[in-house]
Amino acid sequence: MSTTFYSNGKLFIAGEYLVLDGAEAFALPTKFGQDLVIEDRDNKEIEWKSYDLDQHLWFEETISFEEVIKGSDSQVDTVKSTLVNILHEAYILNPKFIDNSKGYKVSTHLTFPRNWGLGTSSTLINNIAQWAEINAFTLLNNSFGGSGYDIACAQNNTPVLYRIKDNFVEQVTFNPDFKDHIYFVYLNKKQNSKSAIYAYNNHKNSHLAQSVAENDKITHAILNAKTLKEFAASVQRHEIHLSNILEMQTIKEAVFPDFNGVIKSLGAWGGDFVMVVSNENPKEYFAKKGYETILSYQEMILE
Repeated sequence: MSTTFYSNGKLFIAGEYLVLDGAEAFALPTKFGQDLVIEDRDNKEIEWKSYDLDQHLWFEETISFEEVIKGSDSQVDTVKSTLVNILHEAYILNPKFIDNSKGYKVSTHLTFPRNWGLGTSSTLINNIAQWAEINAFTLLNNSFGGSGYDIACAQNNTPVLYRIKDNFVEQVTFNPDFKDHIYFVYLNKKQNSKSAIYAYNNHKNSHLAQSVAENDKITHAILNAKTLKEFAASVQRHEIHLSNILEMQTIKEAVFPDFNGVIKSLGAWGGDFVMVVSNENPKEYFAKKGYETILSYQEMILE
């Protein structure tokens, strides 16, 4: 007999970086995610296997209960050491899921390519939290770190507004008439969120409260836009606002200056997916530039 847990992937639409300093984040759960299947064993260890979208086994390891209890002392970040530390933090929060067990066989299955950046880690953490019956936000904070917006998406099947203070999550409605003009394009590289956050922290200035207030104003304009023109203008305003804070070019300025439409980075700037707002289908434009992973709103977003 097995037990299955599932978590949604995520896309960070507005509020990136500034969410760490109290700004509101607007995020959308995706149709893609990850499951975790648990079966009982009797050898006081966890037989772990992780499969990617193509059912290819990309990680396999046997982890003793003793390792979970003690945590990893590895000086190098490996897949195993990271997993052991997540399980160790889960054990600290609720020892029963190890102490009251004889052993486990665990398998995880992604429904999106690992390099897409839709939440391989956050879906894993949320699934482990469900399994161990603990708070996923606490587990994230004690292991990976981050704002927690991705956990909010993992746990909700609707768009969310999220604030880091008290991990506040508000389910919101976002079903615009113009969603057929919204696309998501993969930039052919995965961005390191930790490095991006480090860079952001080095660029914060003394006007942080004002920047957060401006972010929230723009975020609500994006969420409540009634027309494609309003939405596109608010998205562009968000890009310019954050570009000034990060002292970085927007992705459109840097890579797609000739595109007739609006392009917005999602989450850590410089990688993963961008959101494209366009009157015309942009697939031909991006495909010619070598970006062939282009999903419509309906293909990407959980509705």
